[in-house]
Amino acid sequence: MPTYAVLGAQWGDEGKGKVVDFLARDADIVARFSGGDNAGHTVMNPMGTFKLHLVPVGVFWPQTLGVIGNGAVVNPDVLIQEIDDLQRRGVDLDGRLMVSERSHLVMPYHSVLDELAEAARSEAIGTTGRGIGPAYTDKAARIGIRVADLLDIEALLPRLEDAMAHHNAIIEKVYGGEPVPLDKVYDRCKEWAALMMPYVGSVEHVVYDALQEGRVVVLEGAQGALLDLDHGTYPFVTSSHPTIGGACTGLGLLPNQIDAVMGVFKAYSTRVGSGPFLTELKDATGERIRNLAGEFGTTTGRARRVGWFDSVAARYSLRVNGYTSLVLTRLDVLDSFDSIRLCSAYELDGDIVTDFPGSAAVLERCTPVYEDFPGWDSPTAGATDFDSLPEGARAYVRRLEELIGRPIDIISTGPHRHETIEVRSMVSA
Repeated sequence: MPTYAVLGAQWGDEGKGKVVDFLARDADIVARFSGGDNAGHTVMNPMGTFKLHLVPVGVFWPQTLGVIGNGAVVNPDVLIQEIDDLQRRGVDLDGRLMVSERSHLVMPYHSVLDELAEAARSEAIGTTGRGIGPAYTDKAARIGIRVADLLDIEALLPRLEDAMAHHNAIIEKVYGGEPVPLDKVYDRCKEWAALMMPYVGSVEHVVYDALQEGRVVVLEGAQGALLDLDHGTYPFVTSSHPTIGGACTGLGLLPNQIDAVMGVFKAYSTRVGSGPFLTELKDATGERIRNLAGEFGTTTGRARRVGWFDSVAARYSLRVNGYTSLVLTRLDVLDSFDSIRLCSAYELDGDIVTDFPGSAAVLERCTPVYEDFPGWDSPTAGATDFDSLPEGARAYVRRLEELIGRPIDIISTGPHRHETIEVRSMVSA
């Protein structure tokens, strides 16, 4: 199976980092295709615990090339720091990391604009303030700066002058902020050019050639399907496309080159930032799950909102992405609960609905319809065989499969690579 995508199937933070790291043992390339350093993946392996924001997690396997595609936006300072940290901890990246020359850069003025815009909103979206949205805005407005622009630093200057004149006018006249100095940004670009060039290349050609040769490519999703700019709970969404369509445009892939799509779900739900979240637990149970699972953002450290599993949202996520199989993570977090709830439908104005509304306002009017499950009396933590799971856990997993409509092929029972149940091997499937 040459190409399979690993996508966040909820609102992000589903544990994709551990899943990609686990699957990368058989991969030649692990490719990131969307988002920026507003996303974070935590990986625990024999080398230690790592928190990555841009570098694909596949770099922990010596045979794997990590690539950052054109659909991602790159903050050079973050990338350079991440490379330095990895190399300091013994991860050899020589010839094993490539950034697309077509990727757009997150510039210093983008983070300034991001913070000012969020502060000015009547209802905050919950942005990380890292400039990701403004970078994608510049891309759409055709005034963005790309990695390739660093290759000709003199030709970059007039383009940078135009972009910064535009943005500084907004910073000063709309928000009353201090302008960002052009000379300091241009000097940073010169430094980035020297430090980043060894890692820059034509990612699209490399990935295409690898697929032509029958090599294994894992597509590493960032964030989650319900945060997609088009398909998520707009306007409480991210600025890119973490759905399967984003994998094609974000890496220059043809749709028929993707052989399998894995949707990664938590055994419960979490969300960061504002927006509708029907199964949210604002009580001691939610706080207990949050503390047991360490549900605090990898990037921001913010406490995540916690709720029961939402199968209505899950079925919608399946429809948008066409998952061929599912991954379930954090099952072990539910080990100590006497009872567990699962949302199987919504009630809207007295009617039962099973489709996910397209309007955030309509979604806010819905209430969850729950099924209740008894907890299990023995732990799932660290299990590596499905039949060894307690009966209650197996029943919960099977009901999730029924409601979503796809098999669960992999179950994560802990943060380490070996704490994984392969119900069915994705690589050989």
